[in-house]
Amino acid sequence: MTNQDIQIKLNALPHSPGVYQFFDKSGEIIYVGKAKNLKSRVSSYFQKNVDRYKTRVLVSKVVDFKYIVVDTEDSALLLENNLIKKYKPKYNILLKDDKSYPWVCITKERFPRVFMTRKVDTKKARHYGPYTRVKMVRSLVELIKEVYPTRSCNFELSQDKINAGKYQICLDYHIKKCFGPCENRQSESDYMQNIRSIEYILKGNINKAIGHFQNKMKEYAQNLEFEKAQETKEKIDELTNYQSRSTIVNPTIHNVDVFMIWKDIDYFFYSYLKINNGSIIQAYTSETKSKLDEQEPEVLGAIITEIRQRFKSTSKEVILPFEVPFLSSDIRQTVPSIGDKKKLLDMSERNLKFYRMDFRKQQKAKDPEKHTNRILETLKVDLSLDEHPRHIECFDNSNIQGTSAASACVVFKNTKPSKKEYRHFNIKTVDGPDDYASMYEVVYRRYKSLKDKGEPLPQLVVIDGGKGQLNSAYQALKELDLEHNMAIIGIAKRLEEIYFPNESIPIYLDKTSESLKVIQHARNEAHRFSLRHHRQLRHKNSFGSILEQIDGIGTETAKKLLIQFGSVKRIKESELSDITKVIGKSKAQLVFDYLRGEQDDI
Repeated sequence: MTNQDIQIKLNALPHSPGVYQFFDKSGEIIYVGKAKNLKSRVSSYFQKNVDRYKTRVLVSKVVDFKYIVVDTEDSALLLENNLIKKYKPKYNILLKDDKSYPWVCITKERFPRVFMTRKVDTKKARHYGPYTRVKMVRSLVELIKEVYPTRSCNFELSQDKINAGKYQICLDYHIKKCFGPCENRQSESDYMQNIRSIEYILKGNINKAIGHFQNKMKEYAQNLEFEKAQETKEKIDELTNYQSRSTIVNPTIHNVDVFMIWKDIDYFFYSYLKINNGSIIQAYTSETKSKLDEQEPEVLGAIITEIRQRFKSTSKEVILPFEVPFLSSDIRQTVPSIGDKKKLLDMSERNLKFYRMDFRKQQKAKDPEKHTNRILETLKVDLSLDEHPRHIECFDNSNIQGTSAASACVVFKNTKPSKKEYRHFNIKTVDGPDDYASMYEVVYRRYKSLKDKGEPLPQLVVIDGGKGQLNSAYQALKELDLEHNMAIIGIAKRLEEIYFPNESIPIYLDKTSESLKVIQHARNEAHRFSLRHHRQLRHKNSFGSILEQIDGIGTETAKKLLIQFGSVKRIKESELSDITKVIGKSKAQLVFDYLRGEQDDI
């Protein structure tokens, strides 16, 4: 189909809600999308001023498109979700499926069985889940069977076969894991009462089960059946302990879904919590790769639809970090700013950050180069750079009351320190503690040297300090006509704010941001390296200066003495003959007389 043919189809599109499908030259669906207004949405892809690179790549592969008109935006959302799951288009975000997740199964038979399964057969059983951790499901099933013993055999327990004595009680009966319905030792009504209580627990309504046992315990106590009352109390304790592990906020929060999303360059990380009576009864955290520079609201809308279908949620309320488009009108969106619901959202965000950290650590272990490239991309985006900052240099000044002023430049290549390229600078043109002038001097000297030698310049320069130090460094680059050859920023220690030249308002990167961690690492390394050099200067000045004040004694002679004796104090305490062995008779006499005279003055 030619561009003219596509334009004709675009002109014929209706102004109605619906779903559209893009096809490539092989006839495969490569993208499925939804729209409140098909004509305006689909037409927007084929405009000349599309600014997103990935979207331009998608459009370049489109040779045809089709659309389906629906009655409502809700219908468009559901249809889009189903088509994406069916065709798995290349440019759509694809969430991980749930085929291998465990479920708790209650069979549809006389005297139902309860167990964990990975196979879903709605004709033969009711399923609760899916759950994301097998260990959690096993613990839950174990708790349920401890409180409500159910049979584990797979016999057909029809009344006729039970009456005919077809079955015999097994070991489970003797260890109180089953009450023997196979021999009529437990009635069907009593057994089904337990099954209903199990369903309450699986739905998160633990209070109802606890209330039932509390009534039974009182009844046993009134009838002086203290052993049964104690057994019932132990079951209440089991349920209460389980509830205390999962209750996190006000228990009046009933049947609510909590969703959180976080975009991190090439991935969307998202989490889902199912809350009932203040307890988390389901939790799910995962990630999906970004395909077309999508924005968080549109992606979260698709995630909500898919996850609610997967977990069979019937909640009428969802707690979100922001409102999302295309969500069913039957669902109330809540964006809390305070209170227990905000605590739920904050908890979800914290868990998501930990999940992201673990995910990135695994990526780094599997493919270090890819990990580095992703961090460089993060730096590029966060700092609005024109290119990846593969070469970073950071400057720091050190002085104490203006003495022994020194500066250091550390070099990072591909986010890692390149220590062989570190450089020290002794301040030459500045008298006194002038941090701004010192920063100007060392930046000017560094990049004049690189420029004169034709050596590569960094893509990013980091200045340890606020606006004052940054402006001094930037002025040095302007003097060298290099201000457009590299980006330069300042990082202030107090709040870790990032300053840009000629900008009065800083930016604040997330404290867990990998961009900030790289900048902090460079700053800390520059500070360490600068401070070490400054200490060496102070040590040299404090110990060598006394010797160098002696007429006829220079730096090299003083250095020899300090290497041999370790300190001026030991030289003072040494005999003339010992000093003579190191620097000769005439110089030794000068040092000996000067230090002994200084000692006498003291």
